[in-house]
Amino acid sequence: MNRTSNFLGGVFAMGCTLVFLSGAALAHGDVVPQAVDTEGLKSLPEGEWLDENPYRGNKQAIEIGSSAYGQNCARCHGLEAVSGGIAPDLRELGPEYDDYFIGKVRGGVQRNGMTYMPAFEGTLSQDAMWAIRAYIDKRHYEYNDKDLAKLYEQAEDGS
Repeated sequence: MNRTSNFLGGVFAMGCTLVFLSGAALAHGDVVPQAVDTEGLKSLPEGEWLDENPYRGNKQAIEIGSSAYGQNCARCHGLEAVSGGIAPDLRELGPEYDDYFIGKVRGGVQRNGMTYMPAFEGTLSQDAMWAIRAYIDKRHYEYNDKDLAKLYEQAEDGS
């Protein structure tokens, strides 16, 4: 009877482990990119991709970008851009990495024939991508204990 109990206990533990692992595999949920409403932001030129964030410090863009980030990026890059190790911690991307950011978001990231990040060009508008970048700029400032007022001044100055 003791062997049977141990066997059943082992089967139960294995079953629990499989249920847990299958739940973890599905934890990212729906991976279909979600639409981003950028109404109210200055429209960017069609077909002409910018290499610098035109919305840096724009509070409305940051708000739109926060929501868009949560819907499209957080499942891999972490809530509030705090990476859990699956993908890079985007708070480390300072303003000098705008061209790097837009290139990766537009084209995605592939290595050895595997897709690590899907390409969002054709799915998200340039306006939406830069709004997400505006949110990441804010998180970068917070992460590095920089003065947010200086970030917001950049939008007011038009720089």
